[in-house]
Amino acid sequence: MPRTIASKNDARIIRHRRIRAKVKGTAARPRLAVFRSNRFVSVQLIDDEAGKTLAQAHGREFPGALSVQAKAIGEAIAERAKKAGITTVVFDRGGYQYAAQVKSLADAARAGGLTF
Repeated sequence: MPRTIASKNDARIIRHRRIRAKVKGTAARPRLAVFRSNRFVSVQLIDDEAGKTLAQAHGREFPGALSVQAKAIGEAIAERAKKAGITTVVFDRGGYQYAAQVKSLADAARAGGLTF
């Protein structure tokens, strides 16, 4: 019997759980986790083994539209990762479609020097 999904966000959470079953972050290669809301985009570098956030960036730091925020956040997280000595990450899109803000953030992070 097919599962009934109440909302778009419930479907996203199911996708995210499926992705998280396969994606794990370590100290050497942390997980770059993306969260997107109606107003902001945020990202964290997470070491899942230790359960620690190594670096983060949030849209409140960068005014403007979501696409502008996403690009600025990608650049900022790449810079903060370099300060923490991180060059390689595992990308966790959080169940969101790889388009628009998520793609813009990922491209800016790659341009800033992160490898994933």
